Amino acid sequence: MEFKLNASYREKSGTATSRRLRKAGRVPAIVYGNSQPSFSITLDHNEIYHALKNEAFHSSVILMALTDKQESVVVRQVQMHPFKQQIHHIDFQRVDLEKAMQIKIALHFVNADISPAVKLQGYRIAHLLNEVEVRALPAKMPTFIEVDLSKISAGDVIRLSDLVLSEGAELVDLLRGDNAIVASTTNKSGTVEVIEESASTETETASEESSETKTGH
Repeated sequence: MEFKLNASYREKSGTATSRRLRKAGRVPAIVYGNSQPSFSITLDHNEIYHALKNEAFHSSVILMALTDKQESVVVRQVQMHPFKQQIHHIDFQRVDLEKAMQIKIALHFVNADISPAVKLQGYRIAHLLNEVEVRALPAKMPTFIEVDLSKISAGDVIRLSDLVLSEGAELVDLLRGDNAIVASTTNKSGTVEVIEESASTETETASEESSETKTGH
């Protein structure tokens, strides 16, 4: 998915200048990356504020229109006011449409209400991750990854390796370990059954069996 955004060059920088821009309804921002010089810009606050409400905007290529050119960029960082609904600053990174990029993609958990854990066993499902890092060409990058919970029962685990990605997309987080994204379910009292405890128990049992074997020799 591709979004379009209008931007203007920003000649002056600094705290005072940024404050004046915000009062005038503008958002200071920067464009960098792809082995090219960075430059400062401003954006219309209302336009970018509403765009950021769209989840897909955060993981999609944005066609940024300037007075003399267009840039293909992605959102890298958004700084918000501590308590006001106001954007303070945004970092955009240039994108080479012919090269793979890495970006955080949101997980969409669906069908929890019809899973055996919830519907039959009275459990709730605990999420350990809400987003994962994915590598793909810009045109192949998914806007979100769906996690189907319809078959999960109490004590079940869904891991990174269980995720189904679109063709051409690679799960970067999986290279760091096959971590759980949905832990064992939590009961109505809110007590979390930690998966690692089971793993520890299995390890301890294996160690005890190993010790007994050695003693037997």
